[in-house]
Amino acid sequence: MTIRKYVTKKGIKKILKSCISTSKKFTKFCFRIIKKRTKKNRLIIVLAVKYLAFLFLAFCIFILGLFFYYTYDLPRPEKFTETPFIQSTKIYDRTGKVLLYDIYGEEKREIIPFDNISNNLKHAVLASEDARFYNHYGVDFRSIIRSVLVNILNPKNAFKGTSTITQQLIRSVYLSQQKTLERKIREIVLSIEIERRYSKDQIFDWYLNKIPFGKNAYGAEAAAQTYFNTSADNLSLAQAATLTALIPAPSYYSPYGSHKDLLLQKKDYILQRMKDIGYINQGQLEDAKKELLNFSQTTTPIKAPHFVMYVNQYLEETYGDEFLKEKGLKVYTTLDWELHNYAEEVVKEADKINIKSRANNAALVVIDPYTGEILSLIGSKNYFGKSYPEGCDQKAASRCLFDPQYDVATMGQRQPGSSFKPFVYATALKEGYTPNTMLWDVKTEFNPNCSADGSQTKDQYSLACYHPQDYDGSWRGQVSMRSSLAQSLNITSVQLLYLTGVIDSLKTAHDMGITTLHDPDAYGLSLVLGGGEVTLLDMTSAYGVFATEGKRVPPISILKIEDSKGNIIQQNTPQLTKVLDTEVARQINDILSDNNARAPVFGVNNALYFKDYQVAAKTGTTQYQNDGWTMGYTPFASIGVWVGNNDNSSTTSQGIGLAAPIWRKVMQKMLALHPKQSFTKPEPPQSKNPILLGQFPEQEPPHSILHYINKDNPLDTSYPNPNNDPQYPFWEAAVQNWIGDTTDTSG
Repeated sequence: MTIRKYVTKKGIKKILKSCISTSKKFTKFCFRIIKKRTKKNRLIIVLAVKYLAFLFLAFCIFILGLFFYYTYDLPRPEKFTETPFIQSTKIYDRTGKVLLYDIYGEEKREIIPFDNISNNLKHAVLASEDARFYNHYGVDFRSIIRSVLVNILNPKNAFKGTSTITQQLIRSVYLSQQKTLERKIREIVLSIEIERRYSKDQIFDWYLNKIPFGKNAYGAEAAAQTYFNTSADNLSLAQAATLTALIPAPSYYSPYGSHKDLLLQKKDYILQRMKDIGYINQGQLEDAKKELLNFSQTTTPIKAPHFVMYVNQYLEETYGDEFLKEKGLKVYTTLDWELHNYAEEVVKEADKINIKSRANNAALVVIDPYTGEILSLIGSKNYFGKSYPEGCDQKAASRCLFDPQYDVATMGQRQPGSSFKPFVYATALKEGYTPNTMLWDVKTEFNPNCSADGSQTKDQYSLACYHPQDYDGSWRGQVSMRSSLAQSLNITSVQLLYLTGVIDSLKTAHDMGITTLHDPDAYGLSLVLGGGEVTLLDMTSAYGVFATEGKRVPPISILKIEDSKGNIIQQNTPQLTKVLDTEVARQINDILSDNNARAPVFGVNNALYFKDYQVAAKTGTTQYQNDGWTMGYTPFASIGVWVGNNDNSSTTSQGIGLAAPIWRKVMQKMLALHPKQSFTKPEPPQSKNPILLGQFPEQEPPHSILHYINKDNPLDTSYPNPNNDPQYPFWEAAVQNWIGDTTDTSG
């Protein structure tokens, strides 16, 4: 046994040396062991080779089996030019009786010879989709390897689009869009096989006659006719690049939707690729980029177009374009068609007056605050209208006074003006302030590096001094928070934002549904006057939190989705989340529905007042009257209206004059459709700090609120005069200046 353990590859020499120096009997024993060990090693090697050969053979059989399994029913060449049976996806209103839109309800296709397709389009497609099409065998392994390496080395700039034209054709005609290993293997195998059987030009021919370009247009000829009223052999460079830009996501990049800017950017990118590859020269590139594109007017029947496009974008992102085309879905949306149809007419009627005030566009959103259901969504005054001034939309919708397809309601980020104030006031109420807390509506400088009397325009660092005014240029002296919000006073609102803090106020807004305004450092005290940018949909949803007494539910546009057999594949149920204290919401509701409190500024019979109904409302106008807003709600509806210009140019009127008339008529409609409901009255204000209740020490001269409270802890009743606060001397000076001015005037 002691010898056996040495019988290894390294121990054979030791054994031989031992054998030489021992007896013959021992020598025979040694060689017998070596011979046995050698036979054993040889047997192991033979068995290993046999097993490896067997595994290799099995692997080959598996690959062959896989090949035949996935290619036994390879489609006939004619398959690529035959129209497949398609069940369209239909989008309905909430009742299921009004058809809003039929996705791929009919296919527009005309098969044309390969030679009748413009080289401009062929080259654009090759440059964008598969530059090495004529150099690979159906699968571009070089692109795949490059994509993998880029994804590993630089995930943020991951290389995409490794599918070849052949793979796209196979996937479009023969396979689903479902991302599974089986589908991918089948795609690769079929791509290689189809390339083996057919010429490159034949495959490219099928591709250009088959692929969808959106708007129910399939193939190059239908696309050219649909978008440009021309034939496929007459496409210009710019037109060809634009059609090519549609291929990856036709609905998303549609020139009739909200992402036209991105379509034009991608068009220019494709033109640059064509130049880099050598299909065009620098002169052709520059001419093509300058070419004005005149898109044909849409003729597809569609109701509530901006709402439908909003829904359709969600469907494409969730289910994919091909799934929508083939599976015959029925989508039941949240839209109230009767209400929406009425709202569209109201917006069109108001335009006749608003345009005289240089307000060329309008948007509207109506939401059920308890369910989040979007009952109406209008992204522009007329989806089927024309942009103006003429040609303004060639580079960006933001250059137009009016752009019909751009959805201001969901995409447009605009400054909300004073309609942002309730979020700051709600924050103050959360932190212990009350509707009775007194502030000073007097001329106040908020830049500590400027003169306290507000006479400077720039400080020593060349930064603007900040002493905002109320809309009428007047000062009212000491006012309560209730009066300040109801009358939309600016100076006292800026004071309140300083007391509550920008970060806390932004948190309240985000909790309530504002999805923008992510950089607190980018906003100063002007935030309370609408210094940030928000969307109308977000604002309408966030105001709904007040209506529900602090409960938040995100906006939804779909009730349920059924497949072609009637099975429900998606159903939305509201999920309410508590984001604001009930009493705080009730206090805001009480202030915004208090017509007597707003009357000193807006008058008793203003557009926000409804006799015998309790309706909360707030207007907003940006500094140069670029945007006019009216936001308002009842316990059963939240309505938001924006009026302005796409290019952000000024109007000549305020939100109360532009947006309020539209808002009022739609609110009247909602009130007529629902039983009367009122807001719950809040409890009387209470606080352990009497200053926050508006109770100041008797026999003491007037001071600003900073004289009495610690802004970081307003409930601290022991706080002395906060002379170390940088704003304190400025607020005190403002109060004393006001008192001095009024005394001089009265004397």
